[in-house]
Amino acid sequence: MRRLSTAFRCETIAAAATLALWAAAWLSGGAAAAGADPAGDLKQELRSVPYQIVYETWRGDNWELFQVGADGSNPVNLTNTPRVNEMYPHVSPDGTRISFVVDEGAGDAKVRNVYVMNRDGTGRKLVAKNAREPFFTPDGTGIVYAKGESEKFTILDYATRGMFVYDLATGRETPHPCGKLQHLYNMCATADGKWFVSTVHAGMGCGHAILAIPANGDAFYNLHIPGCRPDVSPDGTKVAWGADDYTLRVGELDFAGPEPKVVRQRDVMKSQKPIEVYHVDWSPDGKYLAFSRGPHGKSLGFPPEMVGMVAKDWNICVADAAGVNRWVAITTDGKSNKEPDWALPAPGKKP
Repeated sequence: MRRLSTAFRCETIAAAATLALWAAAWLSGGAAAAGADPAGDLKQELRSVPYQIVYETWRGDNWELFQVGADGSNPVNLTNTPRVNEMYPHVSPDGTRISFVVDEGAGDAKVRNVYVMNRDGTGRKLVAKNAREPFFTPDGTGIVYAKGESEKFTILDYATRGMFVYDLATGRETPHPCGKLQHLYNMCATADGKWFVSTVHAGMGCGHAILAIPANGDAFYNLHIPGCRPDVSPDGTKVAWGADDYTLRVGELDFAGPEPKVVRQRDVMKSQKPIEVYHVDWSPDGKYLAFSRGPHGKSLGFPPEMVGMVAKDWNICVADAAGVNRWVAITTDGKSNKEPDWALPAPGKKP
């Protein structure tokens, strides 16, 4: 979704034009025109969905992890750490724990580290230093992550090398058998744990691509689909991703042939410029897609969708995975709400 020659963007819009388009879109009811659910039927439907959504949000000059119901109700600050920046949450398959990253230190000592904690914010534990892009293995016994490409901190999401699995029971770190893995970001796995799916940028002989990587092999395969930030459905049969800055797409994963591929692709969400859509994530039942939505822009030369970048007026939305442009915003405060991750109800908690 970004090219190096265009400062990692698919499209460049002049600043004045961006502001004018953004204002026009909202003043003219652009949200409804782009396919929002003005009648509220989807939000009403989401009130009966028993899952929650965890996401990162910028509160009082600090990144926190919040949790809301599927319809945006009952917001809870899970971290409450005014001097610690928690970002990029991913909930364990059983709903009991959350992996996330923290940017720690300052100046040349700044580093991004991977942590895990209980769902209620207790029991915080360091998993790996100078690491990023964590998510749980499908069986919930480990956390997969990539290490930083260098010791020097960078905001660039693809500045990674290798892939590693941290065993939660033993604390042992195991590297992926493929030694060529580099510049991966937004990694995920199929339900059976046999495949990883990830974006690669400017690495592994690829300019920009979405790859399928065997969990126990040294090969990797270009899925030949445009865009980035994939997420595999809970049953492992489908993948959703951002086909460009304004389009969320779904396709079926086909591992039957000599190389994996994505078939029967279709668009689920088309947003009007300059309002972008990113960070798509499947609900546990595969019926809904959570995503981030907000205006195009840059801060310090970097786009707002990157982890650690403040994204003014971005919100969390939910779409019907079987529909087309049937969606609703479930947060409305615009406080850099990004990186949504669906979660089963925590054990002992009422849905």
